[in-house]
Amino acid sequence: MTPTVTGAGVDLVEVSKIFKSGVKAVDSVSMAIEPGEFVTFLGPSGSGKTTTLNVIAGFSRPTSGQVRLGGVDVVGMPTHRRNLGMVFQSYALFPHMTVRANVAFGLERRGVGRREIARRADEALEMVRLAGYGDRRPEQLSGGQQQRVALARALVYRPPVLLMDEPLGALDRKLREQLQVEIARLHRELGTTFLFVTHDQEEALALSDRIALFDSGRVVQLGRPIDLYERPVSLFAAEFVGESNVFRGTLDPSGDLVAITGGAVRVPAVTPSAHREVAVVVRPERLTLSAADTGGGSAGASNAVTALVTDISYFGAFRRVGLRYADGGTGTVREDVERESDVSVGQAVTASWPVEHGIVVPVETKEAA
Repeated sequence: MTPTVTGAGVDLVEVSKIFKSGVKAVDSVSMAIEPGEFVTFLGPSGSGKTTTLNVIAGFSRPTSGQVRLGGVDVVGMPTHRRNLGMVFQSYALFPHMTVRANVAFGLERRGVGRREIARRADEALEMVRLAGYGDRRPEQLSGGQQQRVALARALVYRPPVLLMDEPLGALDRKLREQLQVEIARLHRELGTTFLFVTHDQEEALALSDRIALFDSGRVVQLGRPIDLYERPVSLFAAEFVGESNVFRGTLDPSGDLVAITGGAVRVPAVTPSAHREVAVVVRPERLTLSAADTGGGSAGASNAVTALVTDISYFGAFRRVGLRYADGGTGTVREDVERESDVSVGQAVTASWPVEHGIVVPVETKEAA
């Protein structure tokens, strides 16, 4: 029977990390992670997500701020006393030990009795669906199986918080998808708090209760996967999470019209602010293509702009049509393969979308540069 583990809350309060070189890797990060929650730290390389995880683990001491595990500030507490599980991208298994011995290693270091070690090691292997593999050596396992062993080793002593630093990065796509399913299952069954670092936005969307999107050491958006995809708060968030068609322009004082190159598009009414320079973001599945006729424009409940088809790719369940717009920007449309396509590479087309599917985000100075 799978053991029940109660997760612990993790609170970061104004955490910053400045390295001796002067680089501020983490800049005043605050967040409250609920017990049993699955939160993914997502962002490009150098955005601060792994440094933040290392601060939580105790591998790196913050320059300022608090890290609370289960309500206790652990800044200054050594890693081995924080009772955290850790899974790395490199499996870090001992090649001279059996699978069972690798899983049992942490329990032995904690002075657990021999019978209890054997029981819990076998239980952990069953948990990751490797029952019967205990006597094998790591080199006798596939990459996916070795990562399962690393998961079992991290979970065997039942930590309230499991930290995972790009654990699937070394696996091929199919194995990654299989392990994603297993990780999601373990999270549901155990109730452990999972903190997961990745730069793969599809992985983050598939696994997380919430996503913390990092950029330049800061969390620029924290929310549910649907929030980051459907309601990004910045152009960076819109472009990093999912594919986007981006039309930059100037917001009319009315708040429901944006002037773009070659015309204007209507948008869901927004409150005019200091950010008159905005971008209208439209997701690929929201666009519909047709042969160019009137040269674009907008009317009624839909918008329409002209574009040139640059490429068409087949992905099994959908076609991806690449576009170049009048302002020189590029975008994509995702079409259901069941729907017959009437466009071809090099063709001028009209791309249209319902007004309510345009997402308006401010264009900051950094993004506009």
